[in-house]
Amino acid sequence: MSLYLDVFVPPFGLLLLGALLRRHLLREEAVWAGIERLVFWVLMPALLCSAIAAVDLASLPIGGMAGAIWLSLLGGAALSLGLARLARVDHPAMTSVVQGGIRFNNLMGFAVTGSLFGAAGTSLGAITTGLIVPFAQLLTTLAFALGRGGGFSAARALRQLALNPLLLACLAGFLLAALGGLPRGLAPLARTLGQASVALGLLCVGAALTAGALRDRLGLQLATSVIKLALVPAMVLGLGHAFGLDPLPLASALTFMALPTATTSYVMARAMGGDAPLMAALTTLEHLLAVITLPLWILILAS
Repeated sequence: MSLYLDVFVPPFGLLLLGALLRRHLLREEAVWAGIERLVFWVLMPALLCSAIAAVDLASLPIGGMAGAIWLSLLGGAALSLGLARLARVDHPAMTSVVQGGIRFNNLMGFAVTGSLFGAAGTSLGAITTGLIVPFAQLLTTLAFALGRGGGFSAARALRQLALNPLLLACLAGFLLAALGGLPRGLAPLARTLGQASVALGLLCVGAALTAGALRDRLGLQLATSVIKLALVPAMVLGLGHAFGLDPLPLASALTFMALPTATTSYVMARAMGGDAPLMAALTTLEHLLAVITLPLWILILAS
């Protein structure tokens, strides 16, 4: 019980604190928008780059982790598209269902794996994020582009991928890891910046959640949440065993793939013509349900 409290009270407590701060103390939207930009463009890239750069890639089962994660993301995307078709929603709503089905709140993942496994958990979490982010970003970008009027633009899709700071940080981290890591002096600076991203980021996530959004198409929300919080993690667990992953890499892959969708999904929906109200609703519901589902997946791993 004490382990459960130590692992899960901090991330979910920060979500609650963020919601309370947004409601009672820091009510100005500009404050949270500024913190979100800081986390997205500086702090989170620093965490990803520094953590990946410190890993000995040759000692990790990168191929098995990539296979389990990428196949599960493809499965989640296919299920999300099937659900959208079955529900007969329009293209903007379909993109929100896809984002709700495959994207993830990596800040919560780092909080959980860091508490469970220490520095090794943070490093493996960065590797897991580095495998998820490019593939999930590619799938969601394609979902937006393929149904948009005027057809698919490869140049536009590539530009969106090339400007993603998290993707660039992951690629830089892998390159630096192959070259021996960050130079002395820069490594502790990047780690210090990265450590600030988890607490600030989770506060922003909590501030962005809204209970009023839950009334919007609840059945579709619940079905999407089942895909993201139950079916996709189950695929990762099965594929991880099939690829022969050791317990720690499997735990990292499963933890991150069992997370609720990213709050930046709402920003992406609003910027690229998605269904922003539905995306806000999905983000809120998945975070509420993850209070139950995420600890359950950790218990399944431990059994």
